[in-house]
Amino acid sequence: MFFECGRKPDCPQKTHAGTGRQNMPTPHREAESNPTPLYAMISRNFKNVLVVSLGFLSLFTAYGGLQSLQSSLNAEEGMGVASLSVIYASIILSSMFLPPLMIKNLGCKWTIVAGMACYVSYSFGNLYPGWYTLIPTSVILGLGGSPLWSAKCTYLTICGNTQAAKESKKAPDVINQYFGIFFFIFQSSAVWGNLMSSLIFGQDTNITVISDQQLQTCGAGDCGLTITSNSTTSRPAQELVWTLVGCYIGVGLLAMLIVAVFLDNIDHEQTSRFRGNREPFCHTFLATFRLLKDWRLLTLIPLTMYSGFEQSFLSGEYTKNYVTCALGIHYVGFVMMCFGASNSLCSFLFGRLARYTGRGALFLLASLANFSCIIALLYWRPHPDQLGVFFVFPALWGMADAIWQTQTNALYGILFPAEKEAAFANYRMWESLGFVIAFAYSTFLCLEYKLYILLAVLLLTMVTYPVVEYHEYKNPTKAEDGGDDKEAIAMDNSKVYCQTQL
Repeated sequence: MFFECGRKPDCPQKTHAGTGRQNMPTPHREAESNPTPLYAMISRNFKNVLVVSLGFLSLFTAYGGLQSLQSSLNAEEGMGVASLSVIYASIILSSMFLPPLMIKNLGCKWTIVAGMACYVSYSFGNLYPGWYTLIPTSVILGLGGSPLWSAKCTYLTICGNTQAAKESKKAPDVINQYFGIFFFIFQSSAVWGNLMSSLIFGQDTNITVISDQQLQTCGAGDCGLTITSNSTTSRPAQELVWTLVGCYIGVGLLAMLIVAVFLDNIDHEQTSRFRGNREPFCHTFLATFRLLKDWRLLTLIPLTMYSGFEQSFLSGEYTKNYVTCALGIHYVGFVMMCFGASNSLCSFLFGRLARYTGRGALFLLASLANFSCIIALLYWRPHPDQLGVFFVFPALWGMADAIWQTQTNALYGILFPAEKEAAFANYRMWESLGFVIAFAYSTFLCLEYKLYILLAVLLLTMVTYPVVEYHEYKNPTKAEDGGDDKEAIAMDNSKVYCQTQL
């Protein structure tokens, strides 16, 4: 009885006639029979960066859209701006102690999920906006905001250091690239969130022509504290508001699901070790403040606060005193879409360009862009006939903001590699202080003075930041050389790729 070769275990392999050489399997046939899975074509760290980015994209599609509308949608008694002030005041408080505690106990992944839940609560508060709903949910959002962002920054920095060690690359270059990819995806949330608001509010049938008297109060020519109430500034129909907020709640919940299911728990072992050998509460509580002994962090405070000032100006002042006043609330979304698109594209571009130009050149470009816009806004008198100009300012502002966000986040990760949680907690605390101050004086300072304050903080930033950059150039900070990254590299990819624990 004959057996076909390959069926019987002890069957000898066929050989070439006269040579005695065994037939070897054809390489391309073996590849065809064992195709490389998609996940093996990209690194695990890059996959995690994409998951974090998509989660934040979905979450801030909701929150970013709501933030842009607060000064116009909930303008009664300044309720919308007041809620934003409470948010960032709460972030300051949470920055003082929550990020190190939550990250070291829950790990980065579950800290991100918990923070996202706090953001979704604010969307629920906007279903029936009032002092009794917006303020409590603003406090909840603020308490979760600092741990959310600190965990995100810590997670990306860990991924960057791990991948750099694995590929024998410079850690700052990989970290810059990862932050650029994150902000490229994340900043596009402004496009989708504002597109939703414009399309939904555009269905309002009560839109009328703006009078010349109304246009006289727009821009820095008038104080800008009070805008005449008409059909362009009044609240849209309640049914439309419910539709929009319901969509925002849906995408917020989707963000939580994406991170909970698909993000790897890369710091699970460190978290377990911390829970098993806890540091004293006071030691963890004061971690954020102990870092203030470092003169580099103190010198970066103006740069960090300016990030809050410039973002609050665009979302609070430009949308109200230029766009809503001269075009109507239904145009806010379209204008902020331009900001988001510019921000997203430039974040990706500058994240890669930084390795060739350095951070200093990019910060100079951002400063010149913001300086030019501030001077122009002081003298520009908005009119509906100049429709294109309304989009030029957010486009330039988005380009500058892309630099402030990507490079400042990366700078903190590079300067304080061994104290990432405390460093990024300080970043959120001082940035949030900029938001709080800007939103606090929003209701009683004229627009012209707000622009002068913004200009003064920008100039102070460009005096203090180069000091830190020059010191880093002369005395480069060594990337963290702890065992955690090496352990992660040594782990079998088949074991860690699906290490997400539900």
